[in-house]
Amino acid sequence: MVGAGIIGASVAYHAARLGATVTIVDKALPGTGATGESFGWIGASQRVPGPGGALRAVATQEYRRLAAELPDVRVSWRGSLQWGGPEPLGDLEPGRHLVDAEQVAAMEPNLRTPPARAVHIPGDGAVDPPAITDALVSAARARGGRLEAGTAATRLRVARGRVVGVETTSGLLESGTVVLANGADVAVLCGPLGVAVPVAPSPAILLRLAGPPDLVRTVVATRDVEVRTARDGELVSAVGYAGETTAAELARSAGRIRGRISEMFRGGEEVRLLGARVGMRPMPADGHPVIGPLPTVRGAYVAAMHSGVTLAAVAGRLVAEEIVHGVDAPELRGCRPR
Repeated sequence: MVGAGIIGASVAYHAARLGATVTIVDKALPGTGATGESFGWIGASQRVPGPGGALRAVATQEYRRLAAELPDVRVSWRGSLQWGGPEPLGDLEPGRHLVDAEQVAAMEPNLRTPPARAVHIPGDGAVDPPAITDALVSAARARGGRLEAGTAATRLRVARGRVVGVETTSGLLESGTVVLANGADVAVLCGPLGVAVPVAPSPAILLRLAGPPDLVRTVVATRDVEVRTARDGELVSAVGYAGETTAAELARSAGRIRGRISEMFRGGEEVRLLGARVGMRPMPADGHPVIGPLPTVRGAYVAAMHSGVTLAAVAGRLVAEEIVHGVDAPELRGCRPR
């Protein structure tokens, strides 16, 4: 398993649970790449078009199953409130409800000016992505898996048309199947094999803030900011990347978002910025997951997607079942690398 982000960790856990011998390789520590800069909002939808739709439809259901299996997988099921975005308010799918200002105020009593209308999704949840990743890696190791942290994969070793291992900074690791779940770096390892995996880094800004306990009760998503409680007295906020290239530019952008949150919530004047980072999300060119065996060589399997946090539970289970049992999951048939 190349990559110890949340996708790699989930595949590793599910494969180890099925009896596979698993070694996880990562150039850093688990959950410290794109996973560590993720907002952590998970939600299901029955209306996501294209190949990833079947995965999104069961995303929250699969997290409930995973949390029941592993007590250290903790999900805050507080729901979400969305307004000012592209959601068509007149045509909501099941599980989404149109609420008025009074109902919004009951769910988010610290909002200074509740919107006249918002979409409430009570089934949405939030997770701490690095903590979930650590729990999955620990569960894989408890089932016989190994972790090679601080070990970068440099090249896939191929013999007679089959990938037989991974060359790393610590030497060759032989393997019957190599799973590539190392985000945007998947394309780097696949290129020499003649496979162009259309996944590239896509920047986004994640802010960590301190504020009064229970300032934000749900996941709040507006046109210009997303914010939720991470733990008592701490918040996380995700915003779009606007081309910041220096620490000073990033600090100014972070300050504006902190100011926006302060304006939105009573008690927001106590919110302090703890840090801001630009994370590089692995973004498939068409937005759809790329999951499956490489078409040109045997023994290599790709798992790259956005949002990896949302899809980790279901994708990890399906990928592991395909590899360990040799089955073809119908939910993944439209996601294959070409």
